Amino acid sequence: MMKKRIPKVNTKYIKVKKSKIHNNGVFASKNIKKGTKIIEYVGEIVSKEEGDKRSEEQFKRSRKNKSEGSVYVYDLTKKYDLDGNFKWNPARLINHSCEPNAKYKQVGLKIFIIAIRSIKKGEEISYDYGYDLDDYKDHKCKCGKEKCIGYIIGKNYRKDFEKLRKKRKY
Repeated sequence: MMKKRIPKVNTKYIKVKKSKIHNNGVFASKNIKKGTKIIEYVGEIVSKEEGDKRSEEQFKRSRKNKSEGSVYVYDLTKKYDLDGNFKWNPARLINHSCEPNAKYKQVGLKIFIIAIRSIKKGEEISYDYGYDLDDYKDHKCKCGKEKCIGYIIGKNYRKDFEKLRKKRKY
């Protein structure tokens, strides 16, 4: 049986500790300049089918254990996903925020977390997960920011969400 290669993750900018947003979070261990590649989101590249299966299993686990995150799988291509649900991937602990200080950027089959503004030492690193409106009620946001909309919904879907909210009178 072949051993799985565990990638070396550069953690010089981060430390993991308890978060006010959700369970554990990732915090700046030093000041980070805008544009800095903070960390790579690493994991296992799997087929779409396997990624969907793992996502569903993790979502079910998260419903039973509230300290677990519900999604760790990134859509990479039409054929492949990246499952980052491994202890050796501290980037999986970066929480969503409606007012993030970082973003994710895909380069080939790799995902990087990049500062979109200067981040001060000790500040929690967060990014917009970019979720669409499918099953949005299953993903409540706890970022606590002034512009928080209550659900983990990507910036590109927020106008549609506001229309939906007005129709349903939330």
